[in-house]
Amino acid sequence: MDETLQQLGELLLGAVPTVILVALLYVLYKGIVHQPLQRVLAERRSKTEGAIEKSKADIAAADARTSEYEQRLREARAAVFRAQEARRQAAIQGRANAVNEARSKAQTQVQAAKADIEQDRLAAEQGLQGQAAALAQEIVRRVLQPAGVAR
Repeated sequence: MDETLQQLGELLLGAVPTVILVALLYVLYKGIVHQPLQRVLAERRSKTEGAIEKSKADIAAADARTSEYEQRLREARAAVFRAQEARRQAAIQGRANAVNEARSKAQTQVQAAKADIEQDRLAAEQGLQGQAAALAQEIVRRVLQPAGVAR
């Protein structure tokens, strides 16, 4: 067992330079490679995340502009529809006014024509009454006239 401990001691003593070399290598790796690599990766990550955040902000702004544009478009369409509806109502009202005016003119003409017809009827009645009276006198005169006298 003594010999085993002695061999173990020699082995550990021979491993000391290797441990020192590995420790030195680790320190050099940390200083030369690992820390600069971590800085580069951190910088890269910040730039990437910054670019992503900027693109998200740009997308949000574009969405806001798009929604604003769509809202303006809806408002413009609504205004056009209101204007069309107003013109349509004005045209309907104009047509209704024209129909009412034509109807009132036609009614006036019908009333005037009825009045003219009534006057013509009265004039014809008076003329017929006058002719009937003249014809009746002529008949009475002829009936009462002596048979031999003729005109």
